[in-house]
Amino acid sequence: MNNEDVRAYEERLIREFKEGNRERFDELVSSYGPKLYRFAYGLLGNHHDAEEVVQDAFVRAFHALDNFRGDSSFETWMHRITMNLARNKFHWNRRRGEGMKISLSDPDGNPLEDGADYDLELPDERHSPDALLERGELEDNVVNGIRNLPESLREAMVLRHLKDMPYEQIASVLECKIGTVKSRIARGRELLREFLTRMDSDGSSSSGKGRSTSA
Repeated sequence: MNNEDVRAYEERLIREFKEGNRERFDELVSSYGPKLYRFAYGLLGNHHDAEEVVQDAFVRAFHALDNFRGDSSFETWMHRITMNLARNKFHWNRRRGEGMKISLSDPDGNPLEDGADYDLELPDERHSPDALLERGELEDNVVNGIRNLPESLREAMVLRHLKDMPYEQIASVLECKIGTVKSRIARGRELLREFLTRMDSDGSSSSGKGRSTSA
């Protein structure tokens, strides 16, 4: 379905829900549950936490849907609810020292500003054991880099890279201008690349020291 068909589908289900057919909400859960789970997992990196956040988001939406005005699409509205709950969960996990797991790649590879391409690609899985080990280390570094991005950059990066969400919808979810979204993603990529470069440099230095010691 195109965007207009999706919006009409949402509006019909919501209208029938408000008219008393509560089972229509199950269709909304089936349609958007997997998308919201993917988003929550991208922010949290934990299956259980992602499931909990999405379930809580739908419970809240169920009780609030009668007052939903439709200023944005239902999907965008649900992403906002999920994002706010994931923020709380993320900060709670971070205080407890729990980690997250995420892979990052640009879905289209388009330059974002000043003609600079900030695309980041992890190594292909079809490599030797040594290369796969290096790939695992890189993924761990990506995880740490994402976790330490400022919240606004992290959310924009996950929406773009993990959700493949268009800039217009990201702007609606984050309630900011498209230019702000592009700026946040560009800055997030820049900081992550700097982080990975530092980690690679530190790893090379450690490796060099190890070889010198054993010689």
